[in-house]
Amino acid sequence: MSRRGREAALPQVGAERAWGLHRVGSALVVRCFDEATGVSKDYGFSRLGVSRELQEVLAGAFASRTAPGGGLTSLDAMNLAYRAATQLAEHVAGLVWSPVLPEHLLPEHLDGLLASRSGFVSAARDLEHVKLLLAHAEGLSEALRAKLGEKGPRRAEGKRKESLSRAEFKRVAEAARADLRGAAARIRGNRETLRAWRAGELPDDGDLAGQRRMELLESVDRVGDVPRAWAQCHGREAPLPWVHRFGTVEEIVSALHLTRREAVAGAVLMGVLTGENASVLWAMPAAHHRADGYTGDLGTAIVAGRKSRRDRHQHMSLVLSQVPDWISIPSDPQSLSARDELHTAFGLYVLLHELTDRSRELLGSRQLLVRQALTSPDLPSLSEKFEDAMVQPWACAHELVADKKDAKGRPVPLRVTLGIIRLTHLELHQRPVAQSERTLATTYLARNRGNLAEYQKVVADALAQEVAKAKARGAMAALSEEDLRQAREEPEHVAAVYGVDVATLRRMIDGELDTVMNACMDNTGGQYAPAGQPCRASFMLCLDCPCARALPRHLPVQVLVHDRLAERRAQMPPLQWAQRFAAPHAQLADLLGQHSKTTVDDARAGATDDDRALVTRFLNRELDLR
Repeated sequence: MSRRGREAALPQVGAERAWGLHRVGSALVVRCFDEATGVSKDYGFSRLGVSRELQEVLAGAFASRTAPGGGLTSLDAMNLAYRAATQLAEHVAGLVWSPVLPEHLLPEHLDGLLASRSGFVSAARDLEHVKLLLAHAEGLSEALRAKLGEKGPRRAEGKRKESLSRAEFKRVAEAARADLRGAAARIRGNRETLRAWRAGELPDDGDLAGQRRMELLESVDRVGDVPRAWAQCHGREAPLPWVHRFGTVEEIVSALHLTRREAVAGAVLMGVLTGENASVLWAMPAAHHRADGYTGDLGTAIVAGRKSRRDRHQHMSLVLSQVPDWISIPSDPQSLSARDELHTAFGLYVLLHELTDRSRELLGSRQLLVRQALTSPDLPSLSEKFEDAMVQPWACAHELVADKKDAKGRPVPLRVTLGIIRLTHLELHQRPVAQSERTLATTYLARNRGNLAEYQKVVADALAQEVAKAKARGAMAALSEEDLRQAREEPEHVAAVYGVDVATLRRMIDGELDTVMNACMDNTGGQYAPAGQPCRASFMLCLDCPCARALPRHLPVQVLVHDRLAERRAQMPPLQWAQRFAAPHAQLADLLGQHSKTTVDDARAGATDDDRALVTRFLNRELDLR
């Protein structure tokens, strides 16, 4: 398309415009909206130091990249895409032979951009953003299109996160609980006092200071602020002169509203109990569904969560249950009392919902966490905005220190972020939170260097324990090809050797008693069901059952299950794999060890599509009775 054609295609609109690419005079502007907040931002492309044709191509690519359904839903992500456009423009504009048309862009330009940023840790990541942007561009050469499909360079390793020890994790949790218990006592007490005053239940003893104090509470409850009047000297509304006799404006407003420190404590403790991402914690909504129906049994609240970078999978439901987190409860569970509602995610959510109810109403917010926001010492307001940088000052205010000391034996301040809290939760619980088991194992736990030695010891101990159990139980009894040939001539002898009657032996040989990896000689006499009752246990437990008998035809499936369990070792947290699969993997290894390597290899090669489908259904637990 010619330059004139491109310009004609741009919509001619005024200052009030919707999402998309617009032309305002000679300026190229893309207006974007944050999906969660509805806040808009304009991104200008006319100031980029490249030709008008390239400006239009980059603007069009950016508009397509940030379009609804394009994968970017937050302004933070859109800022990265715009940064990619400016980095590419700055690089090619500084070249001796600067490209003018989109078809002039070459693979060498991307290589040069990467080389120019070689000193930055984010160089590889920046190139990825440029590629993602250009994938939406029109008029590029085939060579550059092919370059966009190539695998990018490996990202440089930044500073690794280190998880907290269990003792540090508990100290963080207790500091957050202390803040929230103090806030609950203060706000509940003041609300009750205000209610009694409004109802005329408080005695009127003529105390002017007491009357003023109640007027302050009334103002803080009605408007979220202290009484004010216009002050000519300040050029703005200032607190009435007598207000400061009762403390600072922040102290007075905090009588009925959470301070920033207390709201941060709420996010920290919710992270300790749930292991959710920082963005999910800060934006947690106040709207919820009570799955328990307010019956008072097991309190459960379901709230909507959102991880914007997950594109179409970004929306999820968070289940906050009234079940104490086993990591954070005291060593003596009997010490828990009614005040310890803060040991469950449900109890914490309900408390925060109660304490921020009026603040949320005054602000018109739908967000769970609302706090004081001081724009000046005398001018407080309420805010729903938070950032991760607030967490470390909160930790410093509590003087939290690490277990390890510095080289001179002095205490070291504990580094606390919501990301570190999430990493610690994942390591201690060994289960995914809003991620796949593979992502948990490869992205989080594999890169954690916090308690690596301790964790490796725990994994090694669990592995050794499970393998020892498997060795003690032994491999299931297996009939050989020779046994099958002998069974045709001497069925009574073979049946006696394997502890079955002749009729059962024949049914086993005919395949009538097959499960997944073996045949079952007595479905009602196993160890996992009451005597005389059909067995309902998982087929994986057949490896432990005295009723199981393996026949040669079962070998391909046994090999496939053994191989799949070995594959899952790289896809799951090591401790979780050791606890779930180390024993059956060892039992299958012993079972396969009764055959030659050639026989096992032939069984693996001879496995059919039906065998593979059966194993897939088996390991996905589709064959279990639920």
